[in-house]
Amino acid sequence: MSDSPVTRASAPPTVPTAQRPLRHRIQRILQPWLLQLALIILCTIMLFPIFSTVMLSLKTEADVRRRPPVLIPCDMPDGGWRLDACRFALDGYRRVFLPRENPTALLGWEITGRIFRLYMPNTLLYATASALLTTLLASMAAYAFSRYRFRGRQSLLVGVLALSGVPLLTMLLALYRMNIVMRNSLAGYDERAFMIAAYVGFELPFAIWLIKGFFDTIPRELEEAARMDGASRLGALGRIVAPLAAPGMASILLLSYVNVWNEFIANYLLMTRADYRGVMYGVYDYIAQALTAYNALAAACIIVMFPMIAVFLATRNVFLHSMVEGALKG
Repeated sequence: MSDSPVTRASAPPTVPTAQRPLRHRIQRILQPWLLQLALIILCTIMLFPIFSTVMLSLKTEADVRRRPPVLIPCDMPDGGWRLDACRFALDGYRRVFLPRENPTALLGWEITGRIFRLYMPNTLLYATASALLTTLLASMAAYAFSRYRFRGRQSLLVGVLALSGVPLLTMLLALYRMNIVMRNSLAGYDERAFMIAAYVGFELPFAIWLIKGFFDTIPRELEEAARMDGASRLGALGRIVAPLAAPGMASILLLSYVNVWNEFIANYLLMTRADYRGVMYGVYDYIAQALTAYNALAAACIIVMFPMIAVFLATRNVFLHSMVEGALKG
């Protein structure tokens, strides 16, 4: 049977056989190269600030004050450039760590810099405690929202979602007043516990919604089968549901840890004692002390940045797996 006029009119124009292979070969050759070039340009733009900060932290005071400045201090007086002529120094890191001899110390010397000795342990406490508590409480709340149907459930979910969009600055005044009242009325009150509770409150709304998505994708039949085998509800939660939702819990743990580590404004405004503040305040405080020592400031930034880079490099597979799996399940 012959084609109808509609079929003939809607048929796409044919490409000559001599031109089709050539165009396809050009696309196959150029497409990977263009994609790689775009990725190289994007990664260069993203990594350049970190690279320039590292180079600045390794410069001597003379190279820091050079005009015009040089990115890598490996130039020669005659205008040449050689790798063996690089003038790298650790003066900036020495100013931050402030090593001092101590015969009673383990290695014969100790670090006396406030960033490493005081502020970083505070941030380690806040980030670790907040991330663990956020993961635990968010998992319990998300399980309840996912598995139980009760009056007001939908309103509570909408309220939690709305809280995740409230700016942090709008809550700082109320939290500051709460901190003052509790400090004046409670014996043995510790501002560090209040700071951890504030961080957990900041992180919980988003964490609940993220982990709830993982719980929603786990079939209820698995829990029912475990309970038929004699497991309690908590036993089924701990042995069946929690391992399957582990990617979501891992992602919340990492995100909460990084968010608390990088937070500055709440820690600066809510804490009345400077020795309880975190490492970001330590960098801010160090700027006033070493305003003209740019290599020391860059070294302080690298020291604060390095733990988070190490955490992500060590857990990158778990984090990427949890993000991809959460996106596919959602």
